[in-house]
Amino acid sequence: MSVKPEGPLVTDLAHAGESGAASLPFIGEVRIMDAFVYGTFTVLALVALVLHFMAMKTKTQISSANNPHFKKFQYTFFLVYFMALFSDWLQGPYVYKLYEHYGYASSQIALLYVVGFASSVIFGTTTGPLADRFGRKKMALAFCLLYSFCCLTKLSASFFWLFLGRVFGGISTSMLFSTFESWYVYEHTETHDFPSEWLSVTFSKATFWNGVLAINAGVFSNIFAETMGFGPVAPFMLAIPFLLIAGLLISRIWRENYGNQQVDLRKSCMEGLRSILFQEKILYLGTVQSLFEANMYIFVFQWTPILGPGKPPLGMVFACFMVCIMIGSSLYSMLLSKKFLAEQLLMIAVAIAIFAMSVCVYSTGGNHIYLSFFAFLILEVAVGMYFPAIGYLRSQVIPEELRAGIMNWFRVPTNIITCAGLLLVHHNTLISSSQSMFAICTGMLLIALFSNFKFATLYKTASNILPQAEDKVSLIKEGT
Repeated sequence: MSVKPEGPLVTDLAHAGESGAASLPFIGEVRIMDAFVYGTFTVLALVALVLHFMAMKTKTQISSANNPHFKKFQYTFFLVYFMALFSDWLQGPYVYKLYEHYGYASSQIALLYVVGFASSVIFGTTTGPLADRFGRKKMALAFCLLYSFCCLTKLSASFFWLFLGRVFGGISTSMLFSTFESWYVYEHTETHDFPSEWLSVTFSKATFWNGVLAINAGVFSNIFAETMGFGPVAPFMLAIPFLLIAGLLISRIWRENYGNQQVDLRKSCMEGLRSILFQEKILYLGTVQSLFEANMYIFVFQWTPILGPGKPPLGMVFACFMVCIMIGSSLYSMLLSKKFLAEQLLMIAVAIAIFAMSVCVYSTGGNHIYLSFFAFLILEVAVGMYFPAIGYLRSQVIPEELRAGIMNWFRVPTNIITCAGLLLVHHNTLISSSQSMFAICTGMLLIALFSNFKFATLYKTASNILPQAEDKVSLIKEGT
């Protein structure tokens, strides 16, 4: 999942807050806010490093690491997936800045952002069934080509081309966060028949290294755009070679796999939707994902103006967030080794996010910048625990033949809620402040926690029934 640090709705608020930053105290030539952020990053980086080494010593990590076939298979996935993620992260910090560089007003930029989310809602649900029917490898290759085209559209200042780029960007994002996981889960379980608990190892590693990639992508983007003076379009051009290399690797080292090839596109979409609506486990898990990730995206649009009055080094703030995600992924691996279940860890992640958003409701009401920053860090730790947990649980409850399609349906409510929040905050209508938005986020997460509890109950019941059924079958066989 890539979460981008831009706040397209609220940049004007961030600029408006800069006047208040002049009163912040200084230590010599260094402002306290800067020193605090850099110090926080140093401490978090050390904690992340220690926890990573501790997580690597857990039993599941060691057993999977000692299997050369699994390591080789995992490498073929990571090599491609990380290149795709890196190309995505390169663009994130400069999307808003590029539109601003081309002279567009904040309302026009907000419209472009909404177009991306709307495209994912309208067209994204079709990419899953297409991948299931025609092949996930082919769809991953299509992602590389489409996303490269999106990057090329940024060379033009024309609103038409930028609009078109956002449309294809929404489609590409749906591919990135469904097709690649679907391909991996099928190969892991069906082709290679590796233990299902090793899926958590892969998802935890992917979350950890996603944070590392995000930090490095931010550095590279800054070097090419600012230090070398190529401007805000440079990161988009830099992303294209990584996408093309990823496509070349997919064509050479990935094998093709499929979902349901028998039904047509419309029926496949409807079948995926019916599976969500009429299978309670899938419905509750999808509710958790939709609400948690909507909260996450809304946070992305809020943190910049909230911290804006302190004029913090935004790049380092973003780096702190990514390190917290790495910490969360390591905590997930460690707790999993302590016999915690994935559904319990998902519930813990949601509960931590509720705490963080509740703190934000208080801190934004009184303009407590440092407390807000602390709450944001806590939320990112929850995000680091959430992604490996949700990835593993999706692999267990979603039918293989409809996997990519159902995963894209999960993203529809997320995008609708995010679009609504985007428009309401930008036009200052129903939601007049960040405090009220965070209160709504807290409410959404409480619903997600309830859904998580219902899912965990159903999942536990199903897990208990299956061994009992297997025992009965074995007894019958012994009797005959």
